[in-house]
Amino acid sequence: MGAVDTVENFHGVYLLYCLNPKYEGRTYIGYTVDPNRRIKQHNKGKRYGGAWKTSNKGPWSMVLIVYGFPNDVAALRFEWAWQHPDVSRRLQHVPKKKAREKKYDFCIRVLCEMLSVGPWYRLPLTIRWFNAQLVRNLTLIKAPPMHMPICQGPVVSKKIQKNIESVNPAIVSVGNCNICFKHNEGRSLKCLNTSCDLSCHVICLSKYFLEEGQYVPVQGRCPKCKGTFLWGDIVRKYKGCYNNLDLQIDVGSVDNLYCSDSE
Repeated sequence: MGAVDTVENFHGVYLLYCLNPKYEGRTYIGYTVDPNRRIKQHNKGKRYGGAWKTSNKGPWSMVLIVYGFPNDVAALRFEWAWQHPDVSRRLQHVPKKKAREKKYDFCIRVLCEMLSVGPWYRLPLTIRWFNAQLVRNLTLIKAPPMHMPICQGPVVSKKIQKNIESVNPAIVSVGNCNICFKHNEGRSLKCLNTSCDLSCHVICLSKYFLEEGQYVPVQGRCPKCKGTFLWGDIVRKYKGCYNNLDLQIDVGSVDNLYCSDSE
């Protein structure tokens, strides 16, 4: 078994598939900060924290999870829209479930549409498959944005300390912003390249990354080391994640983004 990915500040929305022959094919969409604990709760029943809709209908398989949301509010809004595509104003263009279409396939189709519309298509989300037998080729349905990786395999959530300044003192700096050159005292944004000494205001780097037609930046090149990084990953480091990690990406390589962890 390969290495298990660890994700800090985890906020994910998952899809369950019922394996019970009596209820086989039923699905459930939910939100969690710990997917491994959550699937155990669903399979143990309502008394152990599972949802009443899944209680006594197991076993359930957590087929996939979408994570990388900035907070619980963003994830819960995504969850609600995925659960109610017929009433979500952002998904009015999505055709309703066809008569012979399986509920599971409909959920996957709705997910593909959601990842292609605002505000979700701007977020640094990851789509992770857990059940190899139920994997669908999303690129054949509607390919997610290039910056969203599709991977397979287990994942472990990790909490970060709330006092992030004591965890990552590198974000506290005294000096000038490398973009506007004005005084920058206190917390500042840092590059994900650990050998880069970039230090700048949040608003300065966001404007530097912002492209025409965007309200929120998706990715950009560091003004110092010229590395390409996702805006969401830089914000995560600002919040205390990714200490001592280099997370430079090659946005020109689709193969690097659409791959399995086991490859």
